[in-house]
Amino acid sequence: MQKSYIFLLFCIGYTNLYAQWQYPATKMVDAKDTYWGVTYKDPYRWLEDMKDPEVNAWFKAQADLTNATMNTIPGRDELIAEWRKLDKLQPPQIYYPIKEGGRIFYQKRMPGEKVSKVYFRENMDSPEQLLFDPLNYLEEKTLSVQNIAPSYDGKKLLIGYAENGAEVQTIQVMNVNTKQFLPDVIHATAGLIGWTLDNKAFMYIWIKSTDNTDPSARLNPKTKLHSLGTDPKMDIDFFSNEVAPGLGIEEKSYPYAFVSKDSKEYVFGIESTVQNELKAFYAPISQFSSGNIAWKTLCTTSDKLVRSFDLVGDKVYAITHNGAKKYKLISTDLKNPDWSKAKVIAPEKTMTLESFSRCKDYLLLSYSDGINNHFYKYNLTTETTTEVKLPFLGSAYASCMDTKTNEYLVAVTSWNKPFSEFIYNAETDMFSASPFNQPLVYPDEYKNLVVEELEVKGHDGAMVPLSVIYKKGTKKDGSNVCFMDSYGAYGSSMSPYFSTRLNSLAVKGVVIAVPHVRGGSEKGEEWYKAGFKTTKPNTWKDFISCAEYLVKNGYTSASKLGGTGTSAGGILISRAITERPDLFAAAICNVGCANALRLEFSSNGPVNIPEFGTVKDSIECKALYEMDGMQHVKKDVKYPALMCVAGWTDPRVVAWQPGKFAAAVQNASSSGKPVLMKVNYDNGHFTEDKEVTFANFADQYAFVMWQCGHPDFQKKTDLRIIKN
Repeated sequence: MQKSYIFLLFCIGYTNLYAQWQYPATKMVDAKDTYWGVTYKDPYRWLEDMKDPEVNAWFKAQADLTNATMNTIPGRDELIAEWRKLDKLQPPQIYYPIKEGGRIFYQKRMPGEKVSKVYFRENMDSPEQLLFDPLNYLEEKTLSVQNIAPSYDGKKLLIGYAENGAEVQTIQVMNVNTKQFLPDVIHATAGLIGWTLDNKAFMYIWIKSTDNTDPSARLNPKTKLHSLGTDPKMDIDFFSNEVAPGLGIEEKSYPYAFVSKDSKEYVFGIESTVQNELKAFYAPISQFSSGNIAWKTLCTTSDKLVRSFDLVGDKVYAITHNGAKKYKLISTDLKNPDWSKAKVIAPEKTMTLESFSRCKDYLLLSYSDGINNHFYKYNLTTETTTEVKLPFLGSAYASCMDTKTNEYLVAVTSWNKPFSEFIYNAETDMFSASPFNQPLVYPDEYKNLVVEELEVKGHDGAMVPLSVIYKKGTKKDGSNVCFMDSYGAYGSSMSPYFSTRLNSLAVKGVVIAVPHVRGGSEKGEEWYKAGFKTTKPNTWKDFISCAEYLVKNGYTSASKLGGTGTSAGGILISRAITERPDLFAAAICNVGCANALRLEFSSNGPVNIPEFGTVKDSIECKALYEMDGMQHVKKDVKYPALMCVAGWTDPRVVAWQPGKFAAAVQNASSSGKPVLMKVNYDNGHFTEDKEVTFANFADQYAFVMWQCGHPDFQKKTDLRIIKN
C-alpha cells in the first residue's frame, strides 16, 4: 500500500497569534469624581485598593498571562544572552568615589555581578579593600546599596541598602578599621543624608510608613538626627514642619537638613519637592547642639534658584533662571544673602547652563547646546572664564572628589560612543586616563552606528530636536522597525548616552529615535515650561510630530513603529497612543503615570503636585484630565499592541497607575492586538540588580519587536507531517 502524507501548515506568526485574547476578567464599578462641575468616571477605581485580595489576584493573573505569552516569543532570551555577553566584556565599573580623611570610598561592580559592592582604599596607590557585599549579608535577601557616606575623618561609613528596588533604606554604620558594623541600625528610612562635623552623629529622612500603597505614607517626613550608640527611638526630630512650624513646610515636602565641611559655620535646611526652584534655610552652627535653631531664609522659590548650588565659607553659588531663560550662575554672601543683588559669575549664553562643580581654584561649568555638553572653567582668583576642549562631543559629567585639589573626574558618552572616564586638571587644562574606570569594550558591530541630529516641525511650528541612531547602510524605504523613547518632564533632558540595551536593537537593524520633547530643558527654561501643567499636551504632540516625520521620511512605517515612555513618560506614551492610535504598532507604558487625575492620591503623588498640578485647582484639574491616558481610552478603537509594566514595590508610580490603563485598553480595543500587564514582583521603579533588569527590559523590547514584525522575534512556521 502506497504511503500518503498530508502536510499541515500552521502559521502562527504575530499577525494572527492569539486572535482572541482571553484576559483576566476585569469588573467595572460605578465610581466617579466631580471637580469644578465636571464628572469624571473611574470604572477601575477598585484596582487602587491593593490590600484587597481580589486586586492582588487580578494583578497576579495579568502577570501570569504576560509571562506565559512572552515565554513563547523568540528573540527574548537571545536579548538577555547578548546583554550578559556584553556585560562580561566590560572592565570593572566604579561608582561615586568619595574621599574623606585621606581614604577613598566607592561602589564597584565586577563583570557579570548582579549588584555593586562597597570598597575603600587608604589612598590612590593602595590596594582596595572590600567593606560590604550586599548579596552575602542577609541570607535569601536580594539587597543593593543605594548610597554611602563616609565620616569626615574617614573612620566610619554609613551604608544605606534596600531590597527588591523598594527605595526604602536600612542604614548601618561600619567601623572602617575593623570592617565591622556598629550596633546602630536605622530601619525603614527614605534615605541617609550625612554626618555631623564631629563625626558623632548623622542625619537621615524619616517617613511614617514604608507601605508604597498608603497615600499618607510619605506625608510629613522629617530629618532626624541619630547620635552613635543611642536608641534610634530617641532620635531627634531635627528639621520638619512639626519642629519648625514657622517655616511653613508643606506636608507633601521632604525637609532635609545638612552640614557642609566647606561652610562649617552654618547648618542648612531645604524644603524639597519636585519643583525645581529651591526653598532653603540656614542658621549658625552654634545653634546645632542647642536644639533651638532660629532658621533664617536663604532663598525662596521666587528667587528662581534651580539645578544646583554650592557653598564655600560664606559664599553661596547657584544657578538661576531669573532674567535668564537659559540660566546663569550667580553668587551671594551668607552674612547677608540678597539674590536680587547677587554677583553674576557666568552670564547667560546661547547654550543652556546645566550644572557646575567646584574644585580648589576653579568652577567647572557645563553647558548644553541641546544635545552635546560644552565645558567652561571659571578661575575663582582672576574671575576669568575660558573654554575647556572635551575629548569628544557628547554628554559630559564632572565631579571633584577632593576640593583641596584642582582635579576632576570627567565622564563623556554619546549615542554611539561608550562611556569614557578621564582625570581633568583644571590648572594645567590637561586630560589623562582615569585611575578608576577603564574604557568600555564592545564588538565591532556596535562601532558601526550612525547618528543623525534633526529638527522636526511640531504641531504649532516649534522645532523639536530628534536624535536618530541606526546601523550603517540602513535604507530609508519604510521597511525598518523603529523604536521611539522619550520623557518630557521635570526639565530633564534626553541627553545622549551609549545605551547597551537600545544599541543591541540598532545592530539588529532597528532604528532608534529619541525626540527631545517639550517638558525637558534641551532649549532652556521656556522649553521646560512649554510642556508643564496646562502646556503638557505639547509633550505628546511633539512625540507624535516626530513619529509622523519618521514615517514620512522612510525611516519606518506605522505598522513597524513602537514607542515607550517611563515613569512621567507614561503621560507621553499613554496620550500619544490614545490621540493617534493609528500611528503606532506597539507601545510600552513602563512604570508609567497613566492616570494623572488620580496621581496625587498615591503615596508619591502629593510631592509631584508642583510638576503636574492638583484637582483642587480648576485650571490644573483640566490639565490633569488632558494628561490622563486612562480617561481618554474609548470603546471600539483599534489601539496598538500595549504592554504596561508595574514594579510591585515601586514607591514612585504605584502599580495601579499602569494597571488601570491596561484594564481600560483591554476592555476597549477592537484591534485584536495584545494588551498585557507585566508585573515585576522583584522590582520597584527600577533596581540595580542586573539580572532583574535584563529580564524586565527583554520582555519589553521583545514585545515591541514581535508586534512590529522584526523577523528575529516572530514565531517560526510550524510544519507538521501527519501520516495516513
